[in-house]
Amino acid sequence: MSLIIISLLVFVGGCNFFEKKEKKVEVNANSAQTATAKVIGKNNESYGNAYFQEEDNGVRVTLALSGLPSGTHGIHIHSVGKCEPPTFESAGPHFNPTSKEHGKDNPKGYHMGDLPNLEVGEDGSVDMNFLAEGLTLDKNAANSLLGGKGTSLVIHESEDDYKSDPAGNSGARIACGAIQ
Repeated sequence: MSLIIISLLVFVGGCNFFEKKEKKVEVNANSAQTATAKVIGKNNESYGNAYFQEEDNGVRVTLALSGLPSGTHGIHIHSVGKCEPPTFESAGPHFNPTSKEHGKDNPKGYHMGDLPNLEVGEDGSVDMNFLAEGLTLDKNAANSLLGGKGTSLVIHESEDDYKSDPAGNSGARIACGAIQ
């Protein structure tokens, strides 16, 4: 009898060996918020996408663009999430929730929508990323790219001088993408 009981215990124990064990995967409830902008030109042509991801100190901006005029261009966040070609004036002024003046070299501050100049290669392409400090994708924050009327990413025809208010002498708006 004990031989039968021992055999049954080994058999039952062996069955447990072949059972599938469930792996529990932890989900990060605080996963980073993201947004995108489809960047278009004055004739509604597509230049590609801009991607935005929340980080601890701001929003990481990644640009994957092509077909732009080569050279250095000012690029800014504007205060309205609307891009109506050909002039993109619908995007409003620079995003400026702190009421500062324009340009990182301006002693009176800088707009939260001021970004580093965009370097477009001879082939018209851009593959660039940078951190836009102080911004967020939290819709309830004053410095949010997704709050209120939304915001847009605007590319200008010329280089931003980083000091002249209100737009760094960067010229006409040549491309725009509503951030969503």
